[in-house]
Amino acid sequence: MKIRRTGRFLRSYQDAPALVKKAFGKQVRYLAQDLRHPSLRAKKYDEQLNYWQARVNRDWRFYFQIAGDTYILLDIMAHQK
Repeated sequence: MKIRRTGRFLRSYQDAPALVKKAFGKQVRYLAQDLRHPSLRAKKYDEQLNYWQARVNRDWRFYFQIAGDTYILLDIMAHQK
């Protein structure tokens, strides 16, 4: 699978702490290999918009869409508990 980053994702990623960026690097490699990787805990976030949510770490999540053979990264942010 291919990975594409939106402008919004890139802006949010720039503002994320260094440890979150490092953890995201690992998680996005898992995503490219297998959406069902247990570390991701990926799930459909919004059925109508085809938004998915996956885990960066305990406190951060990233959001994406699936379009053919491409994951489109939409945003990364602190998880609201």
